[in-house]
Amino acid sequence: MTVEKLKNSIAPYSDVILFMITLLLVNWFWKYTVIGDEQGDLVTWFGLDITDPFELLSCHVASMVYWLVSLVRDTVHMVGEHTIRFDSGSALSIIWGCSGLKQSFIWMCLMLTVRGNRSTWLHKLWYIPVGWLCCYVFNILRIFWIALIIEHHPTWFYAMHDCVFKYMFYAMLFGLWVLFVEKIRKE
Repeated sequence: MTVEKLKNSIAPYSDVILFMITLLLVNWFWKYTVIGDEQGDLVTWFGLDITDPFELLSCHVASMVYWLVSLVRDTVHMVGEHTIRFDSGSALSIIWGCSGLKQSFIWMCLMLTVRGNRSTWLHKLWYIPVGWLCCYVFNILRIFWIALIIEHHPTWFYAMHDCVFKYMFYAMLFGLWVLFVEKIRKE
């Protein structure tokens, strides 16, 4: 197969290939440059202290999740700024990694790598913030559902957090990206 035939055969998939490469590179970049401990006492990027935005947002997410859970359960209590505890003994700590900032950063990078002309860039100016809003809402709903599940099934936490909802988050990002590439982008 010649190079030209190879290029022609993968051309229909070039946007998806670019999405996957960007997703992998951005995840790798984040994993090796943004370092934080489980308590969220210190988050660094290339050695610089960037804890404050993570702390602010994780406290906000915890309070929003607590508020939502308290609408449907009277067995929930807020302990400190980050921990939601149930009368059943189950608890959930909203740490720096639960802030949704990583997914928002990934979303921005995915959108910045979408190919297009000047019109595409004008659409990106409003669509990137729409994606950030979707990340914010999805993140709060994700933690809300995890909280409700672990109230009576605390051993399900890792399956829900590390598998189910993590990949649902990426599926949501992919869906938003597909909508942009297929319906909004102008070439």
